[in-house]
Amino acid sequence: MLTTATTKGQVVIPSKIRHQLGIKEGTKIKIEVDEKNHALILMPITREYIRSLRGKFRKLNLLEELTSERKREKEKNGF
Repeated sequence: MLTTATTKGQVVIPSKIRHQLGIKEGTKIKIEVDEKNHALILMPITREYIRSLRGKFRKLNLLEELTSERKREKEKNGF
């Protein structure tokens, strides 16, 4: 499918694709740049996507990692 960017850089996602991916008004869309292939990757953040992440990071201690990172930043900035 082909779409055109507006002067503001906006593009329309065709309705067939929106329905297929569950994109509705207000759906957040994550944008990544694939510099190697000169491509944009759009990933809708839907309820189904969030559900698919459940348990994915269970074995990682993310809170401890975040706390350590913040401590390093404070030390770096002299706080």
